[in-house]
Amino acid sequence: MSLTASLDEASVTAAPGEETTLPLRILNSGSTVEEYRFEVLGACAAWSTVEPATLSLYPGDSRTVSLKLRPPRDSTVPAGETTFGIRVVPTSEQGDAVVPEGRVTVLPFVETTAELVPRSSHGAWGGRHQLAVDNRGNAPLTVRLGAQSGTERARVSFTAESLLIEPGRADFGRVRIRPAKRVWRGIPVTHPFQLVATPEVGEDQAPVAPVVVDGVYQQEPILPRWLPRALILAAVLLIALAGLWYALLRPAVKSAAREAVTPEAVRSAAAADKSKAPEKGGSAGASGGGDSSGANGGSPKPSPSPSSGASSGAGATTPTSAQVQVRDSVGGGPNTGTALQVPSGHTFELTDIVVQNPQGDAGTLEISAGRGAPLFRLAMENFRDSDYHFVTPIMVPAGGKVTMTVDCHKIGKPVNAPTPSRCSESLLLGGTMKTNAAD
Repeated sequence: MSLTASLDEASVTAAPGEETTLPLRILNSGSTVEEYRFEVLGACAAWSTVEPATLSLYPGDSRTVSLKLRPPRDSTVPAGETTFGIRVVPTSEQGDAVVPEGRVTVLPFVETTAELVPRSSHGAWGGRHQLAVDNRGNAPLTVRLGAQSGTERARVSFTAESLLIEPGRADFGRVRIRPAKRVWRGIPVTHPFQLVATPEVGEDQAPVAPVVVDGVYQQEPILPRWLPRALILAAVLLIALAGLWYALLRPAVKSAAREAVTPEAVRSAAAADKSKAPEKGGSAGASGGGDSSGANGGSPKPSPSPSSGASSGAGATTPTSAQVQVRDSVGGGPNTGTALQVPSGHTFELTDIVVQNPQGDAGTLEISAGRGAPLFRLAMENFRDSDYHFVTPIMVPAGGKVTMTVDCHKIGKPVNAPTPSRCSESLLLGGTMKTNAAD
């Protein structure tokens, strides 16, 4: 072999981001002029070169070339020792190549960055953050975590006191901020704080400055500021709904209930009650009568209508309903109409009365039953429909009358209709006609 290659040093140390030179001596021991090429082998080939790249030597001549080692300052080149080789290839005799070997030790370096995610938080009970620590060095790194609050009104803590991070990787430390006192209402309180990430280095390494990150936690009041307005708005809405009910819906419901109390409904209810009672002996008809008279010649129309025949036996009862309409002119004095007159040998038990003022007339209206004082004295301008139901029936004896007296003061005007000439009121009554026991 006509080639000799040797390194001045078998091992060398290289600092990331810096250049290290290692001499390589080449000797041409052949008898002809020879040109040599150089190839770096191993993991360091990507960041190593030989200068010059080619070399020509006369027989017996020797020269030195330089191996330039430039490890980058990033995490792609791990710290530690690695072997390499330099292949020296003669141009004329490539089979006679030689490969001197060596070792290079890449020194460790420390470089860290940190970021707070999110930078600010808010809430009534506390805030949560994550501290992202990035190891941009070329060796595993232990980072100690610390925190300090800008005020004494909040406490900052980590779930873990340290992180072990591989080269080129990042890890997260979870942060919790808790206020020392609760804020129930009012203006939010701002709590600034700082987080510190301190890398731990070996005894032979220079200290590394810690990474400091600033953050802010805004403590919100437990009761939101819009709550009083919402409560006031809800109260106003409830009052409006109550007013709507009493002004519109409740009168409509009452009117519908009154309209449902018709003679047919009374007869049907009485018939249903009678069908549940024990049957008695033969039945006999019962009827009520009515008349009307007045200064203006009004002629009320009584219309008693027994629902079913009454039993001929003593104490028999018959559901009975009757109605009358009384008309009266203004200034002509009161006018009376009879809805029902109790026949001899009977007693009428009055349980239901419905009075109607469909025109909206003004004046007074009296309802009498029997020979006593009037049952009701009503101002007609106060109602359109009015109904009364008695748990304890009003007893009208034989010969007694149920009458309605109208004294018209002002004639009403129905909606979308011509003004009538007289006041007009109606009375509908319901009850039970009972046969008296023989003496």
